[in-house]
Amino acid sequence: MAQRNVLPFRKNRKVANDRLRTNASQSALRRHHSHRGRGIPTAIVWAVVIAAAGWLYLDRDGHLDSAAAFVKAPAHDALSASFALCSDGHRTNCVVDGDTFWFNGQKIRIADIDTPELSPPRCEAERIKGEAAKSRLPVLLNAGKFSLSTGFRDEDKYGRKLRTVSRAGHSLGDVLVQEGLARSWNGARHGWCQGQ
Repeated sequence: MAQRNVLPFRKNRKVANDRLRTNASQSALRRHHSHRGRGIPTAIVWAVVIAAAGWLYLDRDGHLDSAAAFVKAPAHDALSASFALCSDGHRTNCVVDGDTFWFNGQKIRIADIDTPELSPPRCEAERIKGEAAKSRLPVLLNAGKFSLSTGFRDEDKYGRKLRTVSRAGHSLGDVLVQEGLARSWNGARHGWCQGQ
């Protein structure tokens, strides 16, 4: 019997071409992913580099020593002024608290230390220690010529200039730390009250 209305089977060319493209892109992806595990991912390389740099700049207590890491000490001390405690008047050369002072009309935050807060203190022990640090800082600043060194940041979010204060290559902030009136700055504030 002859079949008149039957057409011979022919593959749809568009479907066949789409399948070829899909198979080709899948095999290319497989080739790409097979090389992926062979190299070291960039993120791991950068993490190792950053960790090594941080380790190089840790001080002996394990804190990031921003002053030592990023500050080049001046060759000689050339700055001086007569410092008093700041009052409500015009501030040129005066001490605000244990880690903040005005020098030649510019507000300076000592970059390598943190002292107890005075505005407001969170407890009586913090107030007493904060007042002692505030009283000690003008004595240290008035004891002779000093240097101001800029670290990796020029100023903080309050517009205070971030500086390390040194005399004969030694940080005045370290003196306050040794006397128990400050802590080395490690990037975070810590409480001065019992249990903090």
